[in-house]
Amino acid sequence: MKASDGTTSSAWLTVVGALLLSVSPTVLLSGQAVDRTKPPELPPPPALKLPAVQTATLPNGLQLAVVETHKVPVVDVQVVLDAGAAHDPADLPGLATFTTTMLQQGAGRRGALEIADEAAFLGAQLNTSASYDAATVSLHVPRRRLEPALDLLTDVVLRPTFADSEVARQRELRRAQIVQLADNPVAMAGIAFPAIVYGRAHPYGRPLNGTEASTAALSRDRVAEFYRAAYRPNAARLLVVGDVTLVEVRRLLAARLGAWEQGPVPAVPEATPPVPAARTVYLVDKPGAAQSVIRIGHVGVARTTPDYFALQVLNTILGGAFTSRLNQNLRETHGYTYGAFSQFSAGRMAGPFVASASVVTAKTDSSLLEFLKELRRIRDEPVPDAELAKAKAYITLGLPGDFETTAGAASKFRELLVYDLPLDYFDHYVARINAVTAADVQRVARQYIDPDHFDIVVVGDKSQIEAGIKALNEGPIVYRDLWGQEVK
Repeated sequence: MKASDGTTSSAWLTVVGALLLSVSPTVLLSGQAVDRTKPPELPPPPALKLPAVQTATLPNGLQLAVVETHKVPVVDVQVVLDAGAAHDPADLPGLATFTTTMLQQGAGRRGALEIADEAAFLGAQLNTSASYDAATVSLHVPRRRLEPALDLLTDVVLRPTFADSEVARQRELRRAQIVQLADNPVAMAGIAFPAIVYGRAHPYGRPLNGTEASTAALSRDRVAEFYRAAYRPNAARLLVVGDVTLVEVRRLLAARLGAWEQGPVPAVPEATPPVPAARTVYLVDKPGAAQSVIRIGHVGVARTTPDYFALQVLNTILGGAFTSRLNQNLRETHGYTYGAFSQFSAGRMAGPFVASASVVTAKTDSSLLEFLKELRRIRDEPVPDAELAKAKAYITLGLPGDFETTAGAASKFRELLVYDLPLDYFDHYVARINAVTAADVQRVARQYIDPDHFDIVVVGDKSQIEAGIKALNEGPIVYRDLWGQEVK
């Protein structure tokens, strides 16, 4: 209400204010009382219903897995090969990842630029990569462009040229990238930690992209030899997710990949991790480092362990989420870091368990104390029911988001192929997470987290952090370089 001069009446404001103050926190909404003093009770989440994984095998041994989802006219294709870095010769780490890089640098009648141009013209994303456990050629493309995109994919997988000029160019690019690693303490820790935990005799202990020396030794002959040995249909699985049918996929791929010749392939390597040593601190000197990078852990588990679900819950409580114990302690309570986390990197073979953070240099020793305190507490004290329920909800309620897009679904379903998991694995995932008890968490914590045998890797300015680490008396200090090799 306004007065005759156009201003708002103070009496009217007084009335409105009184009305607002008299409103009860309990209000009517659609005829039902809503108490705003308490958060609403959430109903149980709907069951996760995933499309079935359908399978077929071409006469040449190529295994097909198809997941039909017709809501969006896009398709994701992933060729998964037993050609990961675990197959690298001991004297040539980086060969597997370099081979996948070279696949896109010329194939069939196309050069590197033509491959990139055609992918862009088709509105497609074409990528090649390798982990320790597998090499992957992936394609994301609109449904209406699927057939020409498959022609491009087929050339990349079956007819790479490995031109000498491209090998030389990519070799120099990689060498430059490796040289730059010494300027990045986080990258240094990422290389030194597995080298220390596993040693160079184990595939997981060798650097994924090699060293300066191994990069210099890369040649067209070595790349072509690796490709001929590992890139065979009987060592490959092909996953298609999207607006397709199994019948259609089998027809399209038989026409393009049906002539791919079988051949003997190297066995999946087996390696025994080194015997755990007593807890030791490994210091990698990085003069002038703005922070100290910490990695604490040891050999963990393989992806097929029956304890995988209990370990997922354990790790969510410990360091797998922003609200986990490590982050709440080191970031929120003490302000030592922007983030502290942990992970079981389960692979085909037993991958590492690691707890990690980049911390304020002056608080390196204090951070180590808090890390060790939390890593011991998760073993020694039962997990409260509320914390257990929160962790299980975090995992189960987040799972549907992993399947929201065809690309996300393809990434998750690829796990089934890489690790030889049952095709209905994710249908039972939520139930198996919800079945984990507090006793299960404590059992796997005591079994798979062993503070007496931790490898504690710290990359930082030795002159600033050495004395504080020694004063902790948590183990002898050994000096290592970027590659995890001992420094005299």
